[in-house]
Amino acid sequence: MKRLIINADDFGRHKLINEAVEQAVEKGILRSATLMPGAEAFDQAVDIGRHHSELGVGIHFTLVNGFPVLPPGEIPSLVNEKGVFADNHAAFVKKWLSGSINMQEVRSELGGQLSKMQQTGLSLTHADSHQHMHTLPGIIDIVLDLVQASGIKALRIPKTPIFTGEFGGLGQMIGRLGLGTLAILAGRKALARGLAAPDHFAGIVAGEAVSTQYLASLIRDLKPGTTEVMMHPGVINGQLVRDTGWEHDFEAELDAMLSPDILNTLHTNHIEITNFRALVQD
Repeated sequence: MKRLIINADDFGRHKLINEAVEQAVEKGILRSATLMPGAEAFDQAVDIGRHHSELGVGIHFTLVNGFPVLPPGEIPSLVNEKGVFADNHAAFVKKWLSGSINMQEVRSELGGQLSKMQQTGLSLTHADSHQHMHTLPGIIDIVLDLVQASGIKALRIPKTPIFTGEFGGLGQMIGRLGLGTLAILAGRKALARGLAAPDHFAGIVAGEAVSTQYLASLIRDLKPGTTEVMMHPGVINGQLVRDTGWEHDFEAELDAMLSPDILNTLHTNHIEITNFRALVQD
């Protein structure tokens, strides 16, 4: 058996991302997305989730590159002078390594994010995090406590291959090795608590896009079991790049989700498109 979960990260971050998610559900192969609780287009994303029961919606826990749900004064170690999170994982990890991150504030903020998601009435299929911060030691324990208490039964384990996409040099290789190691350790803790996770993880990291060609190749070489592919679809690249500050080809990933060639490749290779619900129904 081979199953594929295409997951749209950053759901709710921007109306142009929400538009892409809706298109990819209605006309393509998207059946899973993770919603950012503090995002500006959160309410619109919730409405899309409510109107598309085939879309499994999870929580995209956020500690970097976004907005908190708690007042900044309650979580001073997590925000900058503007009251928003650090801009990227490197800045957060630097503070985390120095001991400057208050873990009780992390628990309070992530608990607030989960509570906000639960209040939508959506049945949450899984959890992951923006820039994979849930894999960090200490933070993974908080995330596991929260998801278990809430009844969420599945978690992303982002063990990305070291060599995938365009090779970005030694720094990229070290980064992927570090993430892979953290993911393995986090995965062991999650599985020990009885949480489900896909057997394999894919999706090009560090800003590269999952193109139609890349996705087709991945499908043809798909391993037995369930593989999650992390993607970030969107429409109108120019505006999204300006508004998010991220040089990413959002449209290329949407095109891959909508591609008739991809759908044909899935059928030819007898691969089922699903979401995280399937992991807990087996």
